[in-house]
Amino acid sequence: MSDHPDHPDPELIPASQACALLGISTATLYAYVSRGQLSSRPGADSRSRVYLRAEVERLAQRKQAGRGAARGAAQSLDRGLPVLETRISLIRPDAPYYRGRSAVAAAQSGATLEDIARLLWECEEQNPFAAAAPPRWPQRIETLALDMSLPPLERTMACIPLLALGQRQSLNAAAPVRREVAATLLRQNAALLVGTQPDARPVHRLLADAWLPGDVGFSDVVRSALVLCADHELNVSAFAARVVASTGAHLHATVSAGLAALSGPRHGGATARAHALLLDAQASGAPAAFITERWRRGDELPGFNHLLYSEGDPRGAEVLRLLRERCGDSERMRHVETVIAATAENSGQHPNIDGLLAAICYVYDLPAAHALVMFATARLAGWLAHALEQQALGTLIRPRARYTGVVPGKSA
Repeated sequence: MSDHPDHPDPELIPASQACALLGISTATLYAYVSRGQLSSRPGADSRSRVYLRAEVERLAQRKQAGRGAARGAAQSLDRGLPVLETRISLIRPDAPYYRGRSAVAAAQSGATLEDIARLLWECEEQNPFAAAAPPRWPQRIETLALDMSLPPLERTMACIPLLALGQRQSLNAAAPVRREVAATLLRQNAALLVGTQPDARPVHRLLADAWLPGDVGFSDVVRSALVLCADHELNVSAFAARVVASTGAHLHATVSAGLAALSGPRHGGATARAHALLLDAQASGAPAAFITERWRRGDELPGFNHLLYSEGDPRGAEVLRLLRERCGDSERMRHVETVIAATAENSGQHPNIDGLLAAICYVYDLPAAHALVMFATARLAGWLAHALEQQALGTLIRPRARYTGVVPGKSA
C-alpha cells in the first residue's frame, strides 16, 4: 500500500497521519486494520488507503487510557475501561453470554425472551410470568396506549410512568415481588410498543401477531431476534437505567430511563439508518455500485461493523442465517445479500444486529420503526436485570468529573 497525502475529505486521513496520531509504524497500522480495530477505504488512487479521522483519534485516546486516574476514568465512559462489576452478561467474540450461557445458543435452542428474562433476573424456581396476564389498560392511559398515530417509543415513554401510579408494590424490596413487577412490565412494554392490550402470550408472538398474524416462520425470527438483543453488557441505555436504579427509584423509572436513552439517534436510531441504507441502495437501481460509491466518498455504512466484534457481530450472523433459511429465494432477501456482499468487498465489514433487525423489516416489507420496537422489547429484560442487580448492591452510582473550565480567582 502507498500513501496519498492530499485526500480532499478532512474526515479521511492518509496512513502517515494515522501513524503519527497513534505513534505506530505502518506495519502496526495495517495490523490494526486486519484485527478490525480500524477500517480503511480506497484513497484517491488505486494503491492508497485512507482512514477515518474519528476512528483513529478514538483509538489514540484508548491507547492513552490508564496513564493517570483521571484520564482513565474519563476514558471509561467512552467505550473504554470497565466502570463497574456485573454478573449479568459477558461479551466474547462468538456471542454475548447471559450469566454464562451463549445468547446465540439460546436463540438456536428455541428459548423465548421470557426464558432469558428468568435467567437474567436469577429467578431459579420462581416463574414470575406464571401469574395472570396484566389487566387491561387503565382508563386514564387507554387512549394513549392504543393511539397508533403516536410513534411506538414516544407512546411507551408517555404511558410507563402513569402505570407506576397504579403499582402498589413498586418499591417492595422483596426479590420475588420485584421479579413479578418486572415480568408485568416486560409484557406491558411490549403491548405499548405495538399499541395493543397486554396479555399472557409470549412477547415474540404478541409482536409477530400484531404485524404478520399467522406467519409462524416470522414469529420464530422475531423470537430469535429478541433473545439475541436481551442484554449487551453496559451499553448506553443499560447504564442509564442502572444509574437511575442506584437511587432506589422504582422499576418503572429505570425502564423510562432506558427508553429515553434508546430514543437517541446514536443508539436506537441505528436501525432506522440501516433500513434507509437498504432502501437507498434499492432505489439506486445498482445497489453494489451504490455501496462502492458511498464507501469511496467516506460515508458510513449503517448496519455494519461493531467495535466490540472485530470478526463480525455474532448476533447479526445468527439472524442472517435464519433469514437465509426462511426467505433466501425472495427478491428482497437477494437485495440484502447484494448489499452485504458489496459492503464486505469494499470495506471488509460485516453486518451487525442493527443492520439485521432492519433487514428483517425490509425482507418482510414492514416499517422501519418495527426494528426499534424489537430492540426495545428485548432490551427491557436487560435493563431490569441491571436494575435488580444494582439495587441489590444498595450503592449509588456517582462518578466524579474532571473540571477543565475557568479556574476560580483567575481572569477569563
